[in-house]
Amino acid sequence: MAAPARVLIVDDSPTMRGLIRAVLRSDPGIEVVGEAADAMEARTAIKQLNPDVVTLDVEMPNMNGIEFLEKIMKLRPMPVIMVSTLTQRGAEATLAALEIGAFDCIGKPLPGDPRPFAELNETVKAAARSQRHLPDLAPAAQSALAAAAYAAPSDYQPARKIIALGASTGGVEALIAVLTKFPANCPPTVITQHMPATFTKSFAERLNRLCAPQVKEAEDGDRLEIGRIYLAPGGDRHMEISNATAPRCMLIEGAPVNGHRPSVDVMFRSVAKLAGRKAVGVILTGMGRDGAAGLLEMKKAGASTIGQNEKSCVVYGMPRVAHEIGAVDHQFPLGQIGEEILKSTTTTSRKDRVA
Repeated sequence: MAAPARVLIVDDSPTMRGLIRAVLRSDPGIEVVGEAADAMEARTAIKQLNPDVVTLDVEMPNMNGIEFLEKIMKLRPMPVIMVSTLTQRGAEATLAALEIGAFDCIGKPLPGDPRPFAELNETVKAAARSQRHLPDLAPAAQSALAAAAYAAPSDYQPARKIIALGASTGGVEALIAVLTKFPANCPPTVITQHMPATFTKSFAERLNRLCAPQVKEAEDGDRLEIGRIYLAPGGDRHMEISNATAPRCMLIEGAPVNGHRPSVDVMFRSVAKLAGRKAVGVILTGMGRDGAAGLLEMKKAGASTIGQNEKSCVVYGMPRVAHEIGAVDHQFPLGQIGEEILKSTTTTSRKDRVA
């Protein structure tokens, strides 16, 4: 039997520490080894207790969570789960933390939430057993700089294809690394990334600043166009692609699929039905199995399919399941995926170009 995941809780609110402690202690696979109210206490506790995982409040006095996270990643890299308010300010700070190298983010519960921190225990255990070697993986900001050195072919011509990407834990870094390699005239691209509803708009805006194509949070009825990337909004709807003559994003109400809404499976299945062989499906780092079955449907429909390889994943969950069920044509390291997508979506044949 595996040893329990040893966790240090860092939050300036005694009430919030108590709630996190109660949730974590309900799981026999987790041991709370200590608590800290600020960065100074946390630094001492990390040295003394050597935890497997740290939960870190984004907003704290004296030194905020982002500044402290930067120090952790430079001096003592370890899995850190950010705990953030579900606000615009909290979203922007959390995205910065994920780019620095935080393992994942968890939203603080709202008043009346029947299941506060419902995903925290599984996230903590995934962080503890992750094989990620933090010092060996460049933060997303460095990945973006490296991607800038790669130039898409000047004669790149997009084929009549749709690109669909799915990601979860570690997806912020992964998507930045992939999308910053896309040229301004990339094929229409749709993305489902698991994250809280208030975070997706900020993430789309962040991607738009970093990438050559235009990136936006998808709206119901958005027409897919060359040079546009559409990020599924978090919340209570799934994103599907419909209308074969003029493909559009459709936001559909429905129950969670694989525990997620929006679900990668739902998006992939709609692309399989609509585009078939005129699509490329890509599954990136993430916990669970969401997207694997949908990617298999894409492959059976004739689409090209790509998976992120184990070594470059923060969590080799979704890509692993997809690989095991035969949904992936090829696995590549994260740094290579953007280039491989472009290779499979370019054409020199006039009849195959998108008008």
